[in-house]
Amino acid sequence: MATVIEHAHGHPAHEGEHYVPLEYKEKDDSLKVFGFWLFLTQDMVLFACLFATFVVLRTHTGNGPDSESLFDVKGFIEETFILLTSSFTGGISTFYMRKKRAIGTVVWLLITAALGAAFVSLEITEFLHYISIGATMQTSAFLSAFFTLVGTHGAHVSVGIIWMLSIVIQILRRGITPALSRKVFIVNLYWHFLDVVWVFIFTVVYMMGVIH
Repeated sequence: MATVIEHAHGHPAHEGEHYVPLEYKEKDDSLKVFGFWLFLTQDMVLFACLFATFVVLRTHTGNGPDSESLFDVKGFIEETFILLTSSFTGGISTFYMRKKRAIGTVVWLLITAALGAAFVSLEITEFLHYISIGATMQTSAFLSAFFTLVGTHGAHVSVGIIWMLSIVIQILRRGITPALSRKVFIVNLYWHFLDVVWVFIFTVVYMMGVIH
């Protein structure tokens, strides 16, 4: 009888076999995941352009407020904590997906989506506050670049939330299938990418904005 090896992921396999994650079980899965990496590369270029624009325009405040007088340290630290926590919970959903545990996957995807919704809510509140005191996109080049960069990231997060919820509905209907496991993996890949972008926003926009 062949010796059975227990892999680190908890998946038994016969000696000499290589463990293949569930999201790569079907023939074209690797190609589809690679295609999504290409999409993320395009998104990286988009955000790189927005960051470059912001860095150039961040001192062009005109008659409007500058970043130091506008930004609230407590607010963007809360946003950062929530989004980074959601990246961790998203990783847990991938863990449960690879164990083919549908309920665990659904629960952690819902938690991740809820944290994402809390993040977007804080960001909308922040934007509305700025607008209420007259700091709009039309006020200065700095604010135009700020709203465009941070707003584009927030829009991406909103898309990710809707995406996760649609996957949750599909899992509840069909259970964990190879196709759905790939979707869980890809949506979390997308979510981790947004977390990385936010770390740059946190550093370049907010931290540099309050520390001169």
